[in-house]
Amino acid sequence: MRECARIWVRFGDKNSVSRFAQNAAEILNAAESAGSPSDLTILVGREGIRMIADSNWPLDSLLWHHGAESAYRVSARGGSIRVEGREGSRRCVLESNARSTARMLLAAR
Repeated sequence: MRECARIWVRFGDKNSVSRFAQNAAEILNAAESAGSPSDLTILVGREGIRMIADSNWPLDSLLWHHGAESAYRVSARGGSIRVEGREGSRRCVLESNARSTARMLLAAR
């Protein structure tokens, strides 16, 4: 019985990490398709999704202040789009070069 419990914990943690990373990837894809996205912070919690424009607060502070479970910050600088994510002790950063992405999409047509 203990072995099953230990496997369940690992399995549950892996699913949680994957969902966190998947959300970051989906946010990056949406920001890329927006063309030139504005700086935006997305908070996800029990009360739903909250979006905050142009926040200069650190993500950890926003998580605590709003009682959110996850936070993602979208920023665009010099043709690159960046998504930084925080969820508990987990961190991720995804970045893409919007110009390269647009060229690849146009070439695929």
